[in-house]
Amino acid sequence: MYCRNCGRELAEQAVFCPSCGAAPTTGNKFCQNCGQPTDPVAEVCIKCGVRLVTGGEKSKLAAGLLGIFVGGLGVHRFYLGYIGIGVAQIFVTLLTFGIGALWGFIEGILILTGSGIKKDAKGRPLREV
Repeated sequence: MYCRNCGRELAEQAVFCPSCGAAPTTGNKFCQNCGQPTDPVAEVCIKCGVRLVTGGEKSKLAAGLLGIFVGGLGVHRFYLGYIGIGVAQIFVTLLTFGIGALWGFIEGILILTGSGIKKDAKGRPLREV
């Protein structure tokens, strides 16, 4: 895997590039598969033919606020792609006559403080801003 921002080779499980400090999928200058320069608006690398990865990170702020305000309905979990847990939060809230909504409220606070969920369902880190 290569950094999309600077083109340096990275380990597959890298969370950030040690060379430029960016998340591996941040940027649009290089192919993540072959490391060759790409057109910033290209969807496919013309050198190796691989579909180029776009950032697509979810917002930490949005997830946290959704958890605080509508977390009892699991909306923040749906937003992050955790569909099963989102459905479970709906059932818990309904079965406890609303008391289970505290689960989502607490998760929202934890997300905002950086102690809770740090990645979406696809393993991408949450965007800070």
